[in-house]
Amino acid sequence: MTQLAPILASSSPLTNVIPGLMIWTVVFFLITFWVLKRFAFAQIQKMIDERREQIARSIKQAEQARDEATKLLEEHRQMLVEARAQAEQILEDARKVAESQRERTRSELDADRARRLAETERQISAETSRVLDQIKNEIAELTLITTAKVTGKLLTGDDQRRLIDSAVEELDFSALEESRN
Repeated sequence: MTQLAPILASSSPLTNVIPGLMIWTVVFFLITFWVLKRFAFAQIQKMIDERREQIARSIKQAEQARDEATKLLEEHRQMLVEARAQAEQILEDARKVAESQRERTRSELDADRARRLAETERQISAETSRVLDQIKNEIAELTLITTAKVTGKLLTGDDQRRLIDSAVEELDFSALEESRN
């Protein structure tokens, strides 16, 4: 390969060193560079700077969005904690209300039962008194009828009253009155 290099260098017009061509190439390069620098590089640099600023703004906005998202996440977590606490408080209040409702219902039932029992006892007492009075009246009538048949005459009002009172006094109503009380 080293033997081919001198042969290739002499045969190719691009590898031949031509001083005039080199000078013109450098001159045209400098002119092109000056034109690019004068007209294009400023625009290119401006676009690069704008892009850099846009990227910096996007990064800043992304950081702000991340900070805001972090803040919102923390607020959300705090709200969840508060919601759980409120739910537990609501459940506790509901338990208290249910317990007080049970107690109130129980006391109402006890009061109603006591009222009905008192009413029933009062009715039994009234009925017992009525029956005792009815029994006394029937005994009085039977005593009068029996006395009239035995003596064969009608008794006067005072005699009837005395006979009824003595017959009623002889009867023992204490067992009935004790059951009434």
